[in-house]
Amino acid sequence: MSVQHVALYGGSFDPPHLGHVLSVAWALSATDVDQVWIIPTWNHAFDKEHQASFEERFAMCELAFAPFRAVEVLSIEQRLGGVSRTLRTIDALESEHPDASFRLLIGADVLPATDRWHRWDEVARAAPPLVIGRQGYPVPEGCPISIPDINSTDIRTQLSNAGDVFGLVPASVIAYIRERGLYQDAL
Repeated sequence: MSVQHVALYGGSFDPPHLGHVLSVAWALSATDVDQVWIIPTWNHAFDKEHQASFEERFAMCELAFAPFRAVEVLSIEQRLGGVSRTLRTIDALESEHPDASFRLLIGADVLPATDRWHRWDEVARAAPPLVIGRQGYPVPEGCPISIPDINSTDIRTQLSNAGDVFGLVPASVIAYIRERGLYQDAL
């Protein structure tokens, strides 16, 4: 039985943007992972309110990451319910996929907040972090690049003001957002 090396990439993805897509491209091309599993949060642990429903965010993730054959979007946090906790999600995935070895894909902007994570030390042991650089944060060891400073909050604000997010959000996701009138009342 061969071990499958999987990067777990969780987040609100409200909406997914090109920073997320670039992170996945980096993980698949510059590290030893075989697959990236995208995990939209169900109920964010830091009380972030999602503007789009879980189903909408899941659909947008499927669209955003469709160009990658080694990416799968999982609904595990919906199935688990309750507050999304990374350690609980990893534990569930480990029991369902004993042939997988996990890494946690995170941006350098997450590192200063790990003290707020539920049992971060255990998370880091179970799925050692793969840290990608993020503009405005120190470049992590082993990652010579930084993704642009793109964030979903700014994108939602742009969309609520009828702003153009071309070049920041995958075209397929923009079409989905417009088709459904998402983020019109984001402010």
